[in-house]
Amino acid sequence: MPATRTTLRRGIAVAAALPLLIGALASCGYGSDAKKDDKTAPAAKGEKLSSDTVKLGYFPNLTHATALVGEQEGILQKELGGTQIKSTTFNAGPSEIEALNAGAIDIGFIGPSPAINGFTKSKGRNLRIVAGSASGGVKLVVNPEKIKTLDDLKGKKIATPQLGNTQDVAFLNWIAEKGWKTDAQSGKGDVSVVRTDNKITPDAYKSGSVDGAWVPEPTASRLVAQGAKVLLDEATIWPDKKFVITHIIVSQKFLKEHPDVVEAVVRGSVKTNAWITANPDRAKASANAKLKALTGKELPAQILDPAWASIRFLDDPLASTLQAQADHAVKAGLLEQPDLKGIYDLTALNKVLKADGKPAASDAGLGAR
Repeated sequence: MPATRTTLRRGIAVAAALPLLIGALASCGYGSDAKKDDKTAPAAKGEKLSSDTVKLGYFPNLTHATALVGEQEGILQKELGGTQIKSTTFNAGPSEIEALNAGAIDIGFIGPSPAINGFTKSKGRNLRIVAGSASGGVKLVVNPEKIKTLDDLKGKKIATPQLGNTQDVAFLNWIAEKGWKTDAQSGKGDVSVVRTDNKITPDAYKSGSVDGAWVPEPTASRLVAQGAKVLLDEATIWPDKKFVITHIIVSQKFLKEHPDVVEAVVRGSVKTNAWITANPDRAKASANAKLKALTGKELPAQILDPAWASIRFLDDPLASTLQAQADHAVKAGLLEQPDLKGIYDLTALNKVLKADGKPAASDAGLGAR
């Protein structure tokens, strides 16, 4: 196998071994340790489903606000009745996939690259994507004194969260479409791609060690608060300005044994997204309250408001954009051509959508065999 063609798993493993300053912990979030959130879960009421508990995983991040708000408002727990939610938060996609594989969680909110990597690594045996959650929330922000136009990026140093992660792949693809050359593994080329943990990126920007960043929210808005300028919203380069940033995965074992529980979580997610859409200001405050409960800190308005406005919460998993992101990773030399057939099982989602009088979501031909 050529050295420049490797799996996303190897890319992530390499990144995780690099020094903290050049990236590693976050797939699209913050921190590194998984944290139990059992004490904040509302009491389960009503009839139990086929499992006493459901172990839920997600990131303490705005792009996972369906989970944040769904728990904070008790919407998810209400749909589960007497089946109790046991939550664990993660700040890196690989660790959440490991937890799913080990049975430490049953269902998780996660980004596309970790899901693709987990599915291909297991040869299609470990997970299914069962619903969408969010789109957008990714921006290219730059130092306006050094970079005034997109063409000015040539020769500059731009941060991404992690080698092979969702934003890294998107930026490498954007560079290639500009006709520029950058080596995916080293990040060296016409544009220098500097893999930097999202927690560190604001300091790296402030020190001048990077000239900008292609990052998810709220990191992008943190940089803007330091004087950076949004040069490109990633949504603008996708059809219909939509691309998957977060979706819901479930272990195949749990899906087979407890389809009723999976359906209840999906129904709760759909109801949460509807509540977010109907109550945007209350939902934003709810997500921030949950972030404070999880991390000890809430986001200030100057960061929260623009970050929230750039994220769209939706039930459709945007399956065609998942395939496109996998294709981009292949093109960059970070992934062997994957067989994603079977990565989706939208049975529960489409049942819930039909009951609500909504159109079915498409799996883009990648449904379970």
